[in-house]
Amino acid sequence: MTRVSFLNAVATAAPDHDVHAAFEGWARARLDARAARVFERMATRSGIRHRWSVLPRAEQGGSPVMPGGFYAADWPGTAARMRVYAEAAPALAIAAIDRLGLSLDGVTHLVVASCTGFVAPGIDQIVARAIGLAPSVERTLIGFMGCYAAVAALRTARHIVRSEPDARVLVVCVELSTLHLQETRSLESLLAMLQFGDGAAAALVTAEPRGFELRQPFATTLAYSDALIRWDITDQGFAMTLSGEVPGRIAAALADPETAPLVTGGHDPAGIDGWAVHAGGRSILDAVEHGLELPADALQASRSVLANYGNMSSATLMFVLARMLEGPPVRSGVALAFGPGLAAEGFAFGSAA
Repeated sequence: MTRVSFLNAVATAAPDHDVHAAFEGWARARLDARAARVFERMATRSGIRHRWSVLPRAEQGGSPVMPGGFYAADWPGTAARMRVYAEAAPALAIAAIDRLGLSLDGVTHLVVASCTGFVAPGIDQIVARAIGLAPSVERTLIGFMGCYAAVAALRTARHIVRSEPDARVLVVCVELSTLHLQETRSLESLLAMLQFGDGAAAALVTAEPRGFELRQPFATTLAYSDALIRWDITDQGFAMTLSGEVPGRIAAALADPETAPLVTGGHDPAGIDGWAVHAGGRSILDAVEHGLELPADALQASRSVLANYGNMSSATLMFVLARMLEGPPVRSGVALAFGPGLAAEGFAFGSAA
């Protein structure tokens, strides 16, 4: 008997503090005139309108870089940032779980993905206790995998349900990227930070034929690209490296007949009617669209998420899937995300019959 698993529902949550415009002004002021012009041009082309932060508003409602804000005076160390994570990450995760609007009775497994903080007992335990899950619920914490961790989380849930058809798996991705603003005047670093915001998503995966069937997963790494996406843990938070070479490497891989099938799980783009691509940045989405010769509207769900939330690391792909669940049925879909490695991970999916 073939055992299947389904992504029954996805709900999302974001903070209410929009920091995108304030960050643009702060970043421009840190650059010389030539670099500031480049930053302005890239910010305009980014496709991002809003990014949200769990950090409180400063005096008179200002952003975290304004007087009285989290980053206003001495730059906080990693310990201070992790104290915020320990409180704000569970709260945002629970907000997403609440929006599922589903009974948590009978949940057998909890899978949590996060790469923007550490706390022990883990965020999985904190969330499980707060929402009243039974102590017998099996927990899995997926940490520090970055933007493709949602794939790992849903893949884990799929494996669980395929081996235990009665399992009900609650999947959570929560990322607080704005806790890791860096004191830098590097144009490349500021452009990387321009992409990231905070968000959380929750999903239920079971054997009940509702939502999207989770089909075969796939994964590969692109050769000689391991230094292009990194998180470095420093005394002032986690420093993100997101090289400007990433879109070009992705485009080159998709144009290569030998590597393209590895990146897309061997699926013929012409036969795919639903693309859930991690919104890592406009240039990355452009690279996928052009490399696979997709129709202009194929990545609309991803571009919408990017515009309204930015890159929320692992939570981003879940936001895209949430939008697609609300749209027309998908006969044959592919979910795809890129992250540290440089790795590409994904899975096939399609609407339940």
